[in-house]
Amino acid sequence: MSFFHRNRKQLAERGIDPARLPPGQYFTDRFPVLHAGATPDYGGDLSDWDFDLAGLVETPVKLTWDELLALPTVELTTDIHCVTKWSKFDTVWKGVPFDALLDLVEVRDEATHVMCHSEFGFTANLPLADVMGVSVVRGVEQPKAMLAYEFDGRPLEPDHGFPLRFFVPHLYFWKSAKWLRGLEFMAGDRPGFWERNGYHMYGDPFREQRHWGD
Repeated sequence: MSFFHRNRKQLAERGIDPARLPPGQYFTDRFPVLHAGATPDYGGDLSDWDFDLAGLVETPVKLTWDELLALPTVELTTDIHCVTKWSKFDTVWKGVPFDALLDLVEVRDEATHVMCHSEFGFTANLPLADVMGVSVVRGVEQPKAMLAYEFDGRPLEPDHGFPLRFFVPHLYFWKSAKWLRGLEFMAGDRPGFWERNGYHMYGDPFREQRHWGD
């Protein structure tokens, strides 16, 4: 029996439906850290931190950290799937639902996609349809995407995106951009950092869309 078959059998023994595990993935209780380059150091002070909503909006908006924390919040429990083939189940996140941002800006009709802009120039592209509204996961309604600032009841660790990361759990985890500093609304799609380096433009775990051509 292969490692992946044994791993699925272990899931069933835990009472977890193996169908929750996408093809080619294995489950882990760890939270592996994967990123390129350094981790931002804010020196414990977010007073100069800000967040931009820009692109195809009538009036761009810039938020301070305190203003972002004052927005509506939501907590959700969901599975996450990394392109490097690990999955982690029933993770707990807290943050601002994406739709709350749409109350702050008037997005133009021609906008179809959004680009996440993070520290050090990292970017990730997403269809607006994948981040707006809600989905039902195992009978529970939850936002499709959020701006997450807590994991498992605590602020994000620096390696996992402190102070803020985009969170879109139904896609591979590289789309949940760490160290988020802004969102750009776009007409049409264009590749982000990882997509320019060979990753899939969309990234559906259940279709194994890891790389160009998958």
